[in-house]
Amino acid sequence: MTTKKKQNLIKVHAVHTTDTGSAPVQVALLTARIKEITEHLKVHKKDLSSRMGLVKMVSARRRMLNYIKKNDPSSYEPLITKLDIRK
Repeated sequence: MTTKKKQNLIKVHAVHTTDTGSAPVQVALLTARIKEITEHLKVHKKDLSSRMGLVKMVSARRRMLNYIKKNDPSSYEPLITKLDIRK
């Protein structure tokens, strides 16, 4: 992921101006990385180390989404629709 793309994601999902690590930002960054690795695995089907990393990232994103759903339910639905995450 390029720095500009990462900064743009942070800017779009930030809760306040100096926000770089809130839960919505982390979910957005994980989603972008998951999409990139998924595309990589479509070409390189036998890359098992990347597949393990993908599984760990999906689990981390799921935990972050559960945290958001528990602590800030009003922002959960808009976040998953904005990021186009199923569920």
